[in-house]
Parts: sequence; C-alpha cells; structure tokens
Amino acid sequence: MNAWIYLAIAIILEVTGTIFLKLSDGFEKWHWGIASIASYSACFWALAPAMKVLPVGVVYAIWSGVGIVAISLIGIFAFDDRLSALQYVFIAMILTGAVGLNLTVQNG
Repeated sequence: MNAWIYLAIAIILEVTGTIFLKLSDGFEKWHWGIASIASYSACFWALAPAMKVLPVGVVYAIWSGVGIVAISLIGIFAFDDRLSALQYVFIAMILTGAVGLNLTVQNG
C-alpha cells in the first residue's frame, strides 16, 4: 500500500481518537475512553509504514498539521468551539505548511 494512504489512515484514526477523547469527558464515560485508546493505537500502526518510506519530519508535520486543522473544524461544527480571528489565521498557516510539505516530497 502507498505510504500516503497509510498516512491518511493514520490521520483519520488520530482525529477519531481525539473525538472519542472529547466524548469521554475526561474518561468519565469509560467506553469512549477505551475507544479513544484503541483508535490512537491503530493510528500508530498505520503511521509506522508511512515512516519507512517518507521522511519522518514530513510525515509527522503532515500528520499533526492536518490532524490539528481537521479536529479544529470538527470542534467548531460538532462541539460549538469558538476561535478568534487570529486563531483561524494560525490554523490556516498550519494547513498551508502541511500542503507545502506534501507538494515538495519526491518519494513515496
């Protein structure tokens, strides 16, 4: 399987784990907490093969950057999070960096 597909799966699992962590309400709702741990564990299993092919710094930057942007948007729409205009600017900068790294990687 292509390293980029593994990376995309890892991002989806990481975002899912973060949503489950939010739903666990500080692990007071234990079933969501267990789902969060399982999702994060699966995320690392998917992330590892991507790191065999792509540069570790690029993988980590894209994984964390896209995850930050995705969970920020989910927080806004699903959890009614409020962000300032400046926070939107910085999230856009993270997304720009992740896209730029993706465009400049030659292998994988």
